[in-house]
Amino acid sequence: MKLYYAPGACSLAVHITAREGNLPITLEKVDLAARKTETGADFAAVNPKGYVPALTLQDGATMTEVAALVQFLADKSPDAKLAPANGTMERYRLQEWLAFISSEVHKGFAPLWKPDTPEATKQTSKDRLATRFAYLDKTLANQPYLTGSQFTVADAYLFTVVNWVNFLGMDISAYANLKAFMERVSARPKVQEALIAEGLVKQAA
Repeated sequence: MKLYYAPGACSLAVHITAREGNLPITLEKVDLAARKTETGADFAAVNPKGYVPALTLQDGATMTEVAALVQFLADKSPDAKLAPANGTMERYRLQEWLAFISSEVHKGFAPLWKPDTPEATKQTSKDRLATRFAYLDKTLANQPYLTGSQFTVADAYLFTVVNWVNFLGMDISAYANLKAFMERVSARPKVQEALIAEGLVKQAA
């Protein structure tokens, strides 16, 4: 399987999931502005939607969208317990979290990336994100991960998108439990592997 990614983008959640599940993947970096991959391929031919992640499977088919991809990979590595079994209430709760992260957190950052977004609009987006951070902070007050004691693909996705505060100069120190969650996930060996592979942190000497 080949994962098309951009360093630190939402594709990082898929990358982390693959490593946590000990699944063999190859990586191909994408220049989203140029619409080219690092080998010079036309990324539009890989994913006509024009954004990462895209995962090319062994049969040549391509899958996209974070929530679908992380569950697909989790089901390929059940022993890693990255997602509860299909059909269980626990799985539906996981999907509830994935939907929340996608629509309320991931998309909440969208206006902040655009240089031409008016400052008033950016502030509105930050205020809305603050309410989501507060909700997450309350959830994480009594448990290490979103669904309880077990790290899941929802945690990989949340870590990926909340990590964007570091690129945007946003301060989450007011949310102590969320901040501790970010540190907890970052410290996981497989997460460190993914961060190093994408050039987001330096490998220790």
